[in-house]
Amino acid sequence: MADKRSGTPGKQAQPMQDRIEPPLSLERIATTAVEMLDAQGVSGLTMRKLADRLGSGVMSLYWHVDNKEDVFDLALDLVLEYHELPQVDKSQDWRAEVVHMLEDWRARMLRHPWSASLLPRRALGPNILARLELLSKILSGAGIADEDLNVAIWSLWNYVMGATITRASFNLTDDDMAAGQQRLTRLSEHYPTIERSRLLLDNDWDGAFRKGLDFLLDGLFPR
Repeated sequence: MADKRSGTPGKQAQPMQDRIEPPLSLERIATTAVEMLDAQGVSGLTMRKLADRLGSGVMSLYWHVDNKEDVFDLALDLVLEYHELPQVDKSQDWRAEVVHMLEDWRARMLRHPWSASLLPRRALGPNILARLELLSKILSGAGIADEDLNVAIWSLWNYVMGATITRASFNLTDDDMAAGQQRLTRLSEHYPTIERSRLLLDNDWDGAFRKGLDFLLDGLFPR
């Protein structure tokens, strides 16, 4: 997203602390917004607080963005930037690139938990669009027919989003999980399968994500 105006704001005298701050830019606004969202969550970010953190006036901030929704868009797109897996021959190992891309997507959202709640309702920025374009290109090159490509993309999207939101919101302690499993043991007559698998004690989130992704990719491309 480019700055929406050219030129500079009016030339009123600025306090000394304003003059020594780096100049405002969309990149600096986005970076600062991410820091604030990480610390305070979505509800903690206001235009006044953001302007104060940037060392600028609110009107100077509005010179670059229209409203807080623009700030959310910038922050979300910044954290979803993707750097391709190096030294991969995509014609030979498309699966490694897909796995890397989706694991990176999940990891980035887990580092910034607010992003998972914002993504479904935000305008898609250039970074997430570039990620989806690359994913579509890899799947298409690997043999997914055009009529099935959207289904494949949305299936992977839904898997990443569901796994991320579940992990980010599942904050049970070890004691909580143990107590839950003990309750299942007492009720094993009614829930024998999940009691036997010790479902509530399984906290291998990364392993479950990776194996589940393999299941999904195997369905798209049977080995």
